[in-house]
Amino acid sequence: MAAKLCFLLLMNSPRKGGGRPSVLLDMRPLQGPSASRGVGAYARGLLKGLIKAGFDSQLTLLLDVAFDAPELPVGQYRLSGCRRRSHGQLSAYEDAVALTRDIERIGPDLYHAIDFHLPGRCPCPLVVTLHDLIPWVWGGARMRGERMRYGIFRRLLPRADLVIAVSEATEADALRTRLASRQSVRVIREAADSVFVPRHGAAARVKEKWGIQGRYLLFVGALDARKDPHALLRAWTTARLEHPDLRLLIAGVPGRQAPPSMSGAVQLGRVVDEELADLYSAATCLVFPSRYEGFGLPCLEAMASGCPVVAFRNSSIPEVVDEAGIMVEDGDAEALGNAVTQILREPERWKRAGLERARQFSWEKTARATISAYESVLR
Repeated sequence: MAAKLCFLLLMNSPRKGGGRPSVLLDMRPLQGPSASRGVGAYARGLLKGLIKAGFDSQLTLLLDVAFDAPELPVGQYRLSGCRRRSHGQLSAYEDAVALTRDIERIGPDLYHAIDFHLPGRCPCPLVVTLHDLIPWVWGGARMRGERMRYGIFRRLLPRADLVIAVSEATEADALRTRLASRQSVRVIREAADSVFVPRHGAAARVKEKWGIQGRYLLFVGALDARKDPHALLRAWTTARLEHPDLRLLIAGVPGRQAPPSMSGAVQLGRVVDEELADLYSAATCLVFPSRYEGFGLPCLEAMASGCPVVAFRNSSIPEVVDEAGIMVEDGDAEALGNAVTQILREPERWKRAGLERARQFSWEKTARATISAYESVLR
């Protein structure tokens, strides 16, 4: 209640950062289901990076007064609240109207949206982070509902002054669908949180928490059709032909599209970042059979934790993994299982390669590039 009251008090608190340009950064994805997904990780990581870069005094964070405040890092930013009636299927359409009034009230020099919610008319320059275009480029008829839900986003995105694509694959999708021009897109990649490092004693903590000991493969994320859970099981079956002791652990909420059974896999459900870092650190490797990713953050988190990666070669995965993991032909589950066996022949080599690759990404680098993007728009 105190957090909600704080938002109400700040709703009429426009600010300018001492003569320097002020940015309204939409942090509402941290207050809903997106908080535990890639968009939530992006929001937290970018904010931490902007604080470390000393940009926080120029930030106002937009939050929804209907929810308690999310856990936020300490910084010199301000908060401003908004109210919404809809938080479901119609929320993006309500935002198209209501966000314009919110931005006018707060009075920033620039508004940065980080999900599919955009103002119908933006009274200041608009920057949008584009994580993916899954409803329009993958899944066909099964994504019809998502296309309807976010149809307003497709109409409004071309109005953005700058689109930040989190990968070259996402940039290519935006250009191919004509939702952005090459001049208005800038690729700024994501990073893994600092918690994802090789963690001493991780195997012991995994055993204590879940009773799991010995070697295991790990999958992280929802079991949506796009993640190809059936290929995950086939890859596991193939790997066990040579390594019958291998178990399969699945971390994350299964989701509505999950199969009714995962045939012997251990489903851990939602885990916090510290627990996930332990799971990565103690795993034999991450098996990632996703058929489309805007960025593929689990691959980067795994490599940063010293966990080798095997994945299908598609979308943005090669940009993240490069030659530090083993990628196989898209959809070839048997090859994915054989790649696990290849990892087991030289585990230390693949751990070192992954760690070296992960060092090329950081939220500090992402934040600096984002500040540069802001400046290019405000110039």
